[in-house]
Amino acid sequence: MFKDITLGQYYKTDSVIHMLDPRVKLAGTLIYIITLFLGKSFFMFIPAAVFLVSMIILSKVPVSYVLRGIKPIIPLIIISSVFNLILTPGNVLVGFWIINITSEGIYMAVFMIVRLLLLITGASILTLTTTPTKLTDGMEMGLRFLKVFKVPVHEIAMMMSIALRFIPILVEETDKIKKAQMARGADFESGNIFKRAKAMIPLLVPLFVSAFRRAGDLAMAMEARCYHGSEGRTRMKPLIYARRDYIAYAIVLGYLGLMIVMAVFGV
Repeated sequence: MFKDITLGQYYKTDSVIHMLDPRVKLAGTLIYIITLFLGKSFFMFIPAAVFLVSMIILSKVPVSYVLRGIKPIIPLIIISSVFNLILTPGNVLVGFWIINITSEGIYMAVFMIVRLLLLITGASILTLTTTPTKLTDGMEMGLRFLKVFKVPVHEIAMMMSIALRFIPILVEETDKIKKAQMARGADFESGNIFKRAKAMIPLLVPLFVSAFRRAGDLAMAMEARCYHGSEGRTRMKPLIYARRDYIAYAIVLGYLGLMIVMAVFGV
């Protein structure tokens, strides 16, 4: 399951999405996520799904690789669906004790499933097509207006980039520790939920130790290279908008306009 996590992983290939400025992809991802919350009609998801599929095709990232990242969030989807199913008031279809399943609950459960799938898949496209370095530069350049309010933009962008970069590393480390513990007789599959939670202790303890060790090594490496934040730093490859970036902005704004119109007219 841990290898199925694609968030934070970069898929190297030659595509127009990969070549876009990271600021365009950050803005596009933010706008896409916002549009998923504009309305409560399934018709709103049609242009969102078409837009997402188009981005996946243009990115040249295999669909199986993109969809593989959905597997780890299945428990979250199930929990969200169950809560919407039994807590949404309306026309009762099935009643048992204090639990009532309504037609509105079924609608909201399916609605939330579709929204979560589109949201997670859309967010994963950003990290799959953008290196951590470019992602850091894009966030810093896009949020530099916050420096007027004394917000440490560079440090925030660096922390987010490091966090994303360490996701695949920690996933791989977790898989190695799990296999090592299973070779020593650990059982992570059988038993009730409490036994499974207790069985996770031999997995989580060495994982936390490894994470803190990696964090310490990274801090020492940054200090050894005299890292002191954004003050006076230059870039080997400064971000410069190209013609394709302006075209991408126009497409994203057109998509946003369409979604706003649909939301206003209640489509």
